[in-house]
Amino acid sequence: MRCVVQRVREASVTIGGKRFSSIGSGLMVLAGISREDTPQDLAWMSRKLSNLRIFEDDEGRMNRSVKECGGELLVVSQFTLYADASRGNRPGFSESAPSGVAQPLFECFVELLRRESGVTVETGSFGADMQVSLINDGPVTIILESPKK
Repeated sequence: MRCVVQRVREASVTIGGKRFSSIGSGLMVLAGISREDTPQDLAWMSRKLSNLRIFEDDEGRMNRSVKECGGELLVVSQFTLYADASRGNRPGFSESAPSGVAQPLFECFVELLRRESGVTVETGSFGADMQVSLINDGPVTIILESPKK
């Protein structure tokens, strides 16, 4: 599993010109699920995101997690995180899990995040054409990948 994590002041998803979901301060997470991902990968990523210390403490150091500071999460499924553009100019997506596999894994991941973090977790709509807006705080952007087997 691969995630692009951005610390945000706010973030939202719009679908068909209507706001679908939004959060205030917290984490915007673009989540990619590969063909190889298992429930263990989802659990690992859920723990990592819930406890990732990228929010400032009273001394200005990145030392607090989203659950410690009472932030929120906006999680959007993004199969393009597994794009392979190493040959030619058109990316291939053979490493991405097919939607029939990825959707239930994504839904499981969101539920794990809700339980692990204890904070509000909003999502986009799986497979929809979405417009994502955010105000990156810092900016802080981190790429996480579950451990290789």
